[in-house]
Amino acid sequence: MAKILRIILVIVLFIIFFEIGLFSSYTIVTAEVPDVQGLIDMQVNKITGFFNPQNVNEVLIKDPTYVNITNQKDVAMQMENLSNVDGINVESMNASTFDDTDNSEFNVTVEALGYAAPNSTSGQIIISQNPSYKVIVSGVAFYRSGELVVDTDTIKVDSVLKLY
Repeated sequence: MAKILRIILVIVLFIIFFEIGLFSSYTIVTAEVPDVQGLIDMQVNKITGFFNPQNVNEVLIKDPTYVNITNQKDVAMQMENLSNVDGINVESMNASTFDDTDNSEFNVTVEALGYAAPNSTSGQIIISQNPSYKVIVSGVAFYRSGELVVDTDTIKVDSVLKLY
């Protein structure tokens, strides 16, 4: 029984010292008297937000939903321009999303294989059929006339990985 009381006492002292540190740092940073009730309410809201059933689904890692985009060539051209590769393989293009596809607009991630410039060694030009890069971009997709289209103006490069 004494052991449990010691553990509870340590937890209570930890919480008290944490709160004192929070209030003192607030005073130092803002040079004002802290709003004790506001700070406590903020902490309670943050803690209860973790256990909110609606937020549990957002925390869980979901498998991506693969989608078929109809403007693959436009997306490939934009990927090529933004990532500074010399070509994008449209057949290797893969679009996926973690968002709800029933929304009017949602974020998509597009992956494709990219090709480097031809290498010239000792006067010969060697064109490789093997991709040199994996390009990953993200953008906003929406439905236009029943077809899923990625807005090429919203595309930004997430990564360009060199393949060996």
